Amino acid sequence: MFSLFLLGAALLAPAATDPQAAGLAALDRKDYQQAKQIFSQLAAADAKDYSAFFNLALAETSLKEDEQASVHFRKVLELKPGLYEAELNLGILELRHKRPADAVPLLRDAAKQRPNQARPQRYLGDALLASGDFPGAADAYRAALAIDPKAAVAELGLGQSLMRQSKLDEALTHYRQAATLDPALQSYLLEIAAAFSAGHQTDKALALLKEFPNDPSAREEAGRLYLAAKQPAEAITEFRAAVELSPTAANRLALATAYLANGQNDAAKPLLEQALASNPNDFDLRMALGRIQRDRRDYIGAANQFLAAAKLKPDSVMAWNEAVSVLVLAERYPEALAALDKVHNLNADTAGDLYYRAMVLDKLHQVKPALANYQRFLEMSQGKHPDQEFVARQRSRILEKEASR
Repeated sequence: MFSLFLLGAALLAPAATDPQAAGLAALDRKDYQQAKQIFSQLAAADAKDYSAFFNLALAETSLKEDEQASVHFRKVLELKPGLYEAELNLGILELRHKRPADAVPLLRDAAKQRPNQARPQRYLGDALLASGDFPGAADAYRAALAIDPKAAVAELGLGQSLMRQSKLDEALTHYRQAATLDPALQSYLLEIAAAFSAGHQTDKALALLKEFPNDPSAREEAGRLYLAAKQPAEAITEFRAAVELSPTAANRLALATAYLANGQNDAAKPLLEQALASNPNDFDLRMALGRIQRDRRDYIGAANQFLAAAKLKPDSVMAWNEAVSVLVLAERYPEALAALDKVHNLNADTAGDLYYRAMVLDKLHQVKPALANYQRFLEMSQGKHPDQEFVARQRSRILEKEASR
């Protein structure tokens, strides 16, 4: 949480009738526009009045005028090098605007000046973490916790810096302590769960995910892990819960995928149709539904889905090839040939595409083109597709005789 750090009262104790007193009173009652106006005038009147520039920067920060505030905090440090409050405030501003490399030297010096205060160490940890210095960040967070053991955000930062060093078990201890100190940080356990998952420590990831039974993203991730572990029945349980909690197209697709992996195609089909009704331009849904229809031998329905997917992504060789296969099975040869032309135009012809083209041309009684493609297929296949090569040789002999008549 961003917070301001005021200059000590000894630095800002003008007479009650002083304009500076009016400015400080405006800051105190949170009339930041009035404070900005007063301190702007004071700074203009005396270019060496660092307290005026400091309080102007405070007012600008509260007005979300961060870039101007940064300029004026830097002016303070030009006039009063090393001023703790200016270094700390400017360092926090740099952090807020994702400039951690600029924040580090400011916060490092602030922490050095106040070795018995936790806040500068905590913010230094944040800056080092964001800069990629994970060991340095861990040291800064430990220093903050040594001063204030109840600093939940420092516990979390320490856990994050250890996680990024792949010290996951040690990191988990600090994630849990952060959540104990501040229950609002409980959801960050999902972050370390993702790290365990990425590190192929599936059991530990699942154990953490199960602590969030009402979180759809946690249930979905657990389902994904079960699916990857070839446990589709368990995946179905997780994805079904995710759909109940958040019936998005992505969750329905995930549940449908688990049903398919478990051999429950009939259960998958209505889910995909529902998802597709809400997201007709979803390429993956079209492809998944097309495969279900193909497996149910609804070749025309499958072809329609694959062609619709190919329309969404015209450069998808996979979609065009899937369309070719079902169009051939449906004996829709001219349409299959058109789909093969799309694959060819993408420079993605495989031996299988040449075989399909030869077979389609053969069915359309185009003897010479069919013969040429059977021969091209045999040249490319080189024993990789023995069954199709047998057919291609047999048909080539027959077509050679027809072509010579």
